[in-house]
Amino acid sequence: MKVIHLIGGGDEGGAKSHVLQLVKELGKHIDVTLVSYRKGKFHDEAVAMGIDARVIRTGNVVSDLIKTLKLVKSGQYDIIHSHGAKANMMASIIKKITGLPVVTTVHSDYRLDYMHSILKRYSFGVVNTIALRKIDYHISVSENFKEMLIDRGFNPQRIYSVYNGISFDTEIEPVSRKDFFERYNVPFNEDCVLIGIMARLHPVKDHETFLRAAAEVVKGNPNARFLIAGPGDELMVQLKHFAEKLGISSYVYFTGMVNRPYDFFQIIDINVLTSLSESFPYVILEGARLNRATVSTRVGGLGDLIESGVNGYLVEPRDWKTLGEHLLELSLDKDKRERMGMLLREKAEQRFSLKNMCDTQLSIYNTILKTEKDVKRDGRKYDITILGYYGYRNSGDEAILSSALEEFRKLRPDLSFLVLSKNPRETRKTYRVDSIYRFNIFKVMGNLKKTRLFLAGGGSLIQDNTSTRSILFYLSMLKLAKRMGAKTMLFGNGIGPIKRPFNRRIARTVLNGLDAVSLRDSQSFEEVKALGISKPNIYVTADPAILMEPSAEEKIKEMMEKEGIPQDKPLIGISIRKWADSKYFNKIAQIADYCVEKFNAHPVFIPMQYSCDYDASLAIKNCMVHDASIIKGIYPPNVILGFTCKLEILVGMRLHSLIYAASQCIPLIGLVYEPKVDAFLKEILQPSGGTMDKLDTDKVCSLLDDVWDNRDKIKEELRKSRERLKTMARCNIATVYNMLADIDKNK
Repeated sequence: MKVIHLIGGGDEGGAKSHVLQLVKELGKHIDVTLVSYRKGKFHDEAVAMGIDARVIRTGNVVSDLIKTLKLVKSGQYDIIHSHGAKANMMASIIKKITGLPVVTTVHSDYRLDYMHSILKRYSFGVVNTIALRKIDYHISVSENFKEMLIDRGFNPQRIYSVYNGISFDTEIEPVSRKDFFERYNVPFNEDCVLIGIMARLHPVKDHETFLRAAAEVVKGNPNARFLIAGPGDELMVQLKHFAEKLGISSYVYFTGMVNRPYDFFQIIDINVLTSLSESFPYVILEGARLNRATVSTRVGGLGDLIESGVNGYLVEPRDWKTLGEHLLELSLDKDKRERMGMLLREKAEQRFSLKNMCDTQLSIYNTILKTEKDVKRDGRKYDITILGYYGYRNSGDEAILSSALEEFRKLRPDLSFLVLSKNPRETRKTYRVDSIYRFNIFKVMGNLKKTRLFLAGGGSLIQDNTSTRSILFYLSMLKLAKRMGAKTMLFGNGIGPIKRPFNRRIARTVLNGLDAVSLRDSQSFEEVKALGISKPNIYVTADPAILMEPSAEEKIKEMMEKEGIPQDKPLIGISIRKWADSKYFNKIAQIADYCVEKFNAHPVFIPMQYSCDYDASLAIKNCMVHDASIIKGIYPPNVILGFTCKLEILVGMRLHSLIYAASQCIPLIGLVYEPKVDAFLKEILQPSGGTMDKLDTDKVCSLLDDVWDNRDKIKEELRKSRERLKTMARCNIATVYNMLADIDKNK
């Protein structure tokens, strides 16, 4: 494997350390070249480290580009790896010309890189922003930067994380405080408690917060002194004036640039960082290697290293008061400083070594090359594109998507997904998939050309009970996917009711053209036969949501506390949706009051879709005599599923509230508003409280009595039904897997 790294070459601090150490370590395993676009310290250090380092600097951007292109072509590199604005621009253009894959490491928040200069922000900053969008693969040096990229619309499936790493076994030349103080003219006594910050003097590093905290510390510990290391003459003048204003000039000293960072970390007692934004700062790792107690702002990936209060402290950006409190405490407690420093080193050495960094990077290169090979073979970027009622904050439909993705990834972790959603940003962030707006027909068409298998997945998509517009939308999307060359499948769907003759004819035509049709209940199978659909592979499965696992217990407890749900009473869940008119509100209120009076239970209304279900639940609660809770927050499906475990009984209109209960073996009573609810109740042999237009409160209350008295027996019945449904749902997942395998064979 041959990789060429491109970088501006004027880099300092963490970015410089990351690139130089990474490239040197990679050179032990692959053929790697480092190109800088300027001469200077960065290039000189690379050469001194034995790296194959080149400089391309002609004074003309176009000439630089031509020279880089010639080098890339002549070197026959497999991957271009860029770092920073100019390198990203060069790499994105060369990618367009050569077709070579490009990956870029995002070392900082690119929107903040030029915050000190309006001119650079709207020149280099804009160019970099455009270039980043043209590059297909991105590496973040912290989980927090990965989240940032996802939030800004980058494809989560092509964002990787490589934590900064350092060597923990190389020899460090010792230095004493006396030698350091003499070299940098530091005027402090050698026995002071020395609190240091090493960061270039730049607004994003927020040294003013450090100085404000210092002013608080000296009030409680006059023996504390403060050392600020880093380049930046212009800002240094301002910071010195600020220290004078705070009255702490004699306690603070600026060293300027420290050429050997470990000299600095050897002589300080407490390591500090006050940045507003970071990726994963090397200065924290370098201090950790020397067992230095650390207090930092909660930025970048530092939460992955520092457990606040255990092996260091994290504070919010600009919170100088809390920073000062922690610094004062540590300055007065040597034992605690040493204990925290030791624990910090142990964790840093375990998770942030140079070897781990290199191994992760090599794995990413291999993944990129495999992905590129697959795409070049058939021109398809996505293995599976999924369409359903996603992005509407409907817990049931989101559960379908969540479960399906999880099961697919168990079989093949490398699968790439595109989800058509009403809220692509939320879908992208929640499920770590690429996502586009479902009604952007031009984007949809373009991406269906890049899709191997199209699934219209979950729910009751093919029905006109909601509207003709809805059924025609889903049928049109299936037809379009087929036309674009993708394999097509109706995935775990409920079919019907389809009442209008025209809609039935269209459904028959489109569905007969699919490769497979899986149905979530036998009633849908009967509807398919009645429609005259026979050409695809047709079989009955179960709703994918039956496979979802509940959230961790602490998440459930946190949700219940937040919602004020009592934990000392039996809970009965009620899941209601708006339907037809509101005549049934009073009847549901009577049923809820009966639960209080008969079982001394606390009713909890569980909205499955916001805000319509919440509004209906609130109207019902207002009709009640007794108290009840309504879940007000919007929670992930697995949290609602976990809460369902806490119920004694669930009374539900919403199909997926019943599926949640059945999956957790919670006794249930269904209220039928559509045939799909009745079909599911028959599938699991559980009672129906009747249809909503003829709701009989006496009948439902009688059923509640029976279910309450036979809960243990019902739970056992549900266990058998659950295992059968899970087996059917997993077979459906396996069918999709086999379809993909067939596609791969035929590439």
